[in-house]
Amino acid sequence: MFGDIIFPVIVVAIIGLVAGLGLALAAKFMAVPVDEKQEKIRECLPGANCGGCGYSGCDGYAEAVAKGEAEPNKCAPGGSAVAEQLAEILGVTVDTTPKVAFIKCKGNRELTVSKYGYEGMMSCSAANLLYGGPLSCEYGCIGFGDCYKACPFDAIKMVDNKPVICENICVGCGKCVATCPKSVIELIPKGAKIKVSCNNKKKGAPVVKNCKASCIACGMCEKACENGAIKVTDNLAVIDYDLCTACGKCKDACKRNVII
Repeated sequence: MFGDIIFPVIVVAIIGLVAGLGLALAAKFMAVPVDEKQEKIRECLPGANCGGCGYSGCDGYAEAVAKGEAEPNKCAPGGSAVAEQLAEILGVTVDTTPKVAFIKCKGNRELTVSKYGYEGMMSCSAANLLYGGPLSCEYGCIGFGDCYKACPFDAIKMVDNKPVICENICVGCGKCVATCPKSVIELIPKGAKIKVSCNNKKKGAPVVKNCKASCIACGMCEKACENGAIKVTDNLAVIDYDLCTACGKCKDACKRNVII
């Protein structure tokens, strides 16, 4: 009677011991090496998993930063504080200047010319596949709101078929920049006083014909700037914010009201 009870107990104990040893050995020999740098980086991240950095979440971003595949200043919720911590772990320097998105286009249905009546999917990316979109300016905003849909922080609103950035909400994550098929959106220093609201890289008559609010590469802004902060590159005025003092002379010189 006693043997009938104790024998199964002993067998189960032996099986459990063997299984436990097997699992212990498997855990030791099949363990994935831990990247200590990646763990330190992950500990610094806020855990928002918003995707604003361009990765699936904080784990993916931490891995990319540790491998040198991503910059340490892409965590929008963490801001400059997290960027500095990650830079210290990596032993590098990083630009921690707060950035916001800016739409380099003033064109709308009233200022631009339509090439055709578009009746397809209301998506900038889809419309761009059909002759570059329904508007005549091949560099301008299509206005179907792909950037608005992509923003994880609700920092973009659609007003009269044009996206508008809410600078007090925008964290400069860059999701809208990556989404725009026309490269109309760029990240600029937060609080920048002077901006070039055009993305058109053509010059002369075709530009004037296609849009009433476009840069014509006349160079008057460049001549007016005493600090060399604005240059006409590829037929478009470009601001160097490291040199710009926001004096406004380039704005006064622009007869097309492109500089705002």
